[in-house]
Amino acid sequence: MWPDMSLSYVFWHRPRPGADIDEYESALRAFHARLAVAGIPGFTTSWTVRLPSVPWLDARPGYEDRYLVADFTALGVLNEAAVAAPQKAVHDAAAVHTADGIAGIYRLIGGAATPTATSASWLSKPEGVTYQAFLDGVDIGAGALWQRQMTLGPTPEFQLVGGPAGTDDIEIAPL
Repeated sequence: MWPDMSLSYVFWHRPRPGADIDEYESALRAFHARLAVAGIPGFTTSWTVRLPSVPWLDARPGYEDRYLVADFTALGVLNEAAVAAPQKAVHDAAAVHTADGIAGIYRLIGGAATPTATSASWLSKPEGVTYQAFLDGVDIGAGALWQRQMTLGPTPEFQLVGGPAGTDDIEIAPL
């Protein structure tokens, strides 16, 4: 266990074909707003951003939801609370519009998480390079560097959100 751990459950998803995008985004905002006032132990905050392309969802447009929690115990508490009353109705209102999704659990290893970032890059540590050498070479600028802890899909090991502009950046738009 790491002291002062900050974890995020990250869920990449896209709306089902034919879904009304305004309605979908409104439902997402309502769900995150409900979580913000729910008083869930260990849960810090959450937000959604729009992505023009999600590589592991056939490079189609989609969304990234990020849920910050204190530790793995808090993640379990959030998992239960997100679909329990009184969050169930707002959760289901968003979920009914969702076609598919992929998720992962990431740990903040540098910088500060921010819901207003406008870019994201995914990085993989090259073979034969130590973690320390790799991390020493990553310029996070004013961004946040997240390292995957568990994956529930084919996502790269690192994500840099809101850091210096790079060639592999994906523009994100906070909702």
